Amino acid sequence: MVLRNEYTFSELEQWFRDHRVTEVECLVPDLTGVARGKILPREKFTEDRGMRLPEAVVAMGVTGEFPEEGPYYDVISPNDMDMHLRADPTTVRLVPWATDPTAQIIHDCFDRHGQLVPFAPRSVLRRVCNLFDAEGWDPVVAPELEFYLVARNTDPDVPLKPPVGRSGRAETSRQAYSIDAVNEFDPLFEDVYDYCEKMELNVDTLIHEIGAGQMEINFFHAHPLGLADEVFFFKRTVREAALRHDMFATFMAKPIAGEPGSAMHVHQSVVDKKTGRNIFSNEDGSPTREFFWYIGGLQKYVPAAMALFAPYVNSYRRLVRNAAAPINIQWGIDNRTVGIRSPVAPPSARRVENRVIGADANPYVALAATLACGYLGIKNRIEPTPECKGDAYLGDFALPRSLGEALELLRAEKDLAAVLGESFISVYTEVKETEYDEFMKVISPWEREHLLLHV
Repeated sequence: MVLRNEYTFSELEQWFRDHRVTEVECLVPDLTGVARGKILPREKFTEDRGMRLPEAVVAMGVTGEFPEEGPYYDVISPNDMDMHLRADPTTVRLVPWATDPTAQIIHDCFDRHGQLVPFAPRSVLRRVCNLFDAEGWDPVVAPELEFYLVARNTDPDVPLKPPVGRSGRAETSRQAYSIDAVNEFDPLFEDVYDYCEKMELNVDTLIHEIGAGQMEINFFHAHPLGLADEVFFFKRTVREAALRHDMFATFMAKPIAGEPGSAMHVHQSVVDKKTGRNIFSNEDGSPTREFFWYIGGLQKYVPAAMALFAPYVNSYRRLVRNAAAPINIQWGIDNRTVGIRSPVAPPSARRVENRVIGADANPYVALAATLACGYLGIKNRIEPTPECKGDAYLGDFALPRSLGEALELLRAEKDLAAVLGESFISVYTEVKETEYDEFMKVISPWEREHLLLHV
């Protein structure tokens, strides 16, 4: 049983006893979505009920590097100060692949004055959810997460390939929605579903996506913070299960040349707390002004939020014309060519789907950013453009084409900074600049192939 409501640490102790827990993984999601933290004996966890880590641990790049100077150190002390971690008992789950009974529990980050560390990803999502709460609204989200299964690859210079399935053959063609193609990896997915059941993850449907070895898992709709936790747990789970079946699972946005990229489509709606009504629908079933304003907010602010939705150099390889990924911010009903889609649904389930977000995005940051865009749309009463009823790929690009361009737009957008937190934006953009500098030190195979003897 996962404890989902407010309760005391004595009840958490009882949960540990019921599950004979001997170790506790104390987890903190960093800016990339990597699990940082410590593993403690259960007795030590109970004794301390908290721990400390350097505050920069949640604010490093995917290479493990930190900015050497700049605004980053206006937010994070160069003295390498500690942050204080507090366990969120509602996140406790077993580690189903561990040999000894082990619990995993996500922690929130606080400074020494008891304030949430503003640049920690979970803090940013809490901040945005609190803004909705202040309006008497409950945001509701449902992510659809794509990923690839690939053959083991220990040499970064060797391109990734689809893995070998039960038949002894690797996929060589696209098998969208094929049941038999999914069954090629049935032993792996039996483990995945078994792990998810033991962790009580909110997963729904598994399908085979367009690419060779590309899968998608859907989550049931729920509150954003709990679902971000579940996506965080799920990524760990799938990677672990794949390793046990001699393959890798990757959430890179574009892992294989010539194949579609992987997205994290996020369905979102807003419920009025007093009435329980979806504020996107009027009583007669027609769409409300808030529905259109929410779309207008996404259209206005998504380009500036792209560095949060597409956080790596690789992310922008996915966003190309006619490649099952959007290139602009047009919106439409039941139209998968647009960046902002509204699926056909009953009025009570009317929702907006952000199709721009990559699978490589940090789930806490991505959910915070997409909700922030919609929130600003409602608060500022931003009208959307007319609905796109045709092929949006025939339109112009309206999204940044590179991480550098996206970072410039994010730094310039003051409305998003006000909602997400200026200190978060400052830390995030500086970390991403450091990653980009690291990337620019690497010479790619394309450069050697086309420039070596031709220029």
